[in-house]
Amino acid sequence: MQVTTTSPLFAATLRPDGSLRTTGGWIALVVAAIVGTPFLIAIPEFVVPGLVAYGLAAGGLVAMSLRQSRQQRVSQQVTLWPDQLEVTTSAPGLERQLQRFDPAQVRLRLQRDSFERTTGVFLRSGQGEVELGAFLSTADKSSFAKAFGVALRRARRSH
Repeated sequence: MQVTTTSPLFAATLRPDGSLRTTGGWIALVVAAIVGTPFLIAIPEFVVPGLVAYGLAAGGLVAMSLRQSRQQRVSQQVTLWPDQLEVTTSAPGLERQLQRFDPAQVRLRLQRDSFERTTGVFLRSGQGEVELGAFLSTADKSSFAKAFGVALRRARRSH
């Protein structure tokens, strides 16, 4: 049995941004409830519409929290070897998908907005295009594209 001790030229696990957006929504709902409760008590005509509004806001936050928790389980593993590029995508409810590319045959295409910020990172090959890190923030896409582009050029030179 032969053991491989080669390390990849580049390896990254891409995951969605784990910011506290829904936590901020829950805090805003609690603050609104604290501020609004005296008005609901003082003006009885507003009790039913006020409670309906709070219920709708809480329901929306629950739906957003569930969606964000599912997105947190989405990931892409990008591993670049001198002779091969592997992209493994995993998402809840989907089978893990492994795609392999020849670094000499694949091209990196960046999509930019009018302010020259990176909004999309794509691998173009003979089989079509694969988007890398579609769920990443603009800043994360930019830093990933820069590091990955350098590693891909290095792989092409050694190939």
